[in-house]
Amino acid sequence: MAQQQTVRRASAGVRTADIDAGLRAHMNKVYGTMSVGMLITALAAWAIAGLAVTTDPSQAVAQIGADKYLTQLGSTIYMSPLKWVIMFAPLAFVFGLSASINRLSAATAQLVFYAFAATMGLSLSSIFLVYTGYSIIQIFLITAIAFASLSLYGYTTKRDLSAMGSFLIMGVVGLIVASIVNIWLASPAMMFAISAIGVLIFAGLTAYDTQKIKSIYLQMAGTGQDEMIGKAAIMGALSLYLDFINMFLFMLQLFGNRE
Repeated sequence: MAQQQTVRRASAGVRTADIDAGLRAHMNKVYGTMSVGMLITALAAWAIAGLAVTTDPSQAVAQIGADKYLTQLGSTIYMSPLKWVIMFAPLAFVFGLSASINRLSAATAQLVFYAFAATMGLSLSSIFLVYTGYSIIQIFLITAIAFASLSLYGYTTKRDLSAMGSFLIMGVVGLIVASIVNIWLASPAMMFAISAIGVLIFAGLTAYDTQKIKSIYLQMAGTGQDEMIGKAAIMGALSLYLDFINMFLFMLQLFGNRE
């Protein structure tokens, strides 16, 4: 009997070790995919802004600063009705990927995520017209430190953060509605309030989503559903990517130095 109990404890210990190793590999996949997406977004935004803005008046279509002009490409993507398509295209990607994830393979879902990241880079390229390059880098680094700390908390805390989920999602919906309304109102006070609340909401979502990603893996571990676990990693990377991008943008609106 004692020998059987020892065998059972040993088997349980091996299974726990396997789950821990699998969880580490899963989280590495999530953060790795997210990091590649962030790199694609940054390179796309930088490259497009470089093609859209010039200091050469002979190539200018419109002047946007003392020594800064829009090229034909810049005029097309920032001043024509196409800007609305570019603005809302990333949102369409998010809804499309979420709706079709069960029909896609993990490899295809990853490619769609990278395409989304490139589209987001196109959408975000306009920040180079508004903010100084130094300010963008500075706020990005501050956001990265805050994101890493919050995600680490979500991963390690024993506190159940699931109760925050509904409240935070409602907050995101409220932010979207308020932001759309403020496109027409153009109220600086309302924009400040939206940005401050947005930072807090996406800070909470970073911790919440990290814990959720961990919980989903633990529920699926050992079931043999490797393809579903792979898809869960992609969706987890998407969630954290969106948390980071939104927190970065709201902090940039609050603290960024404008051109």
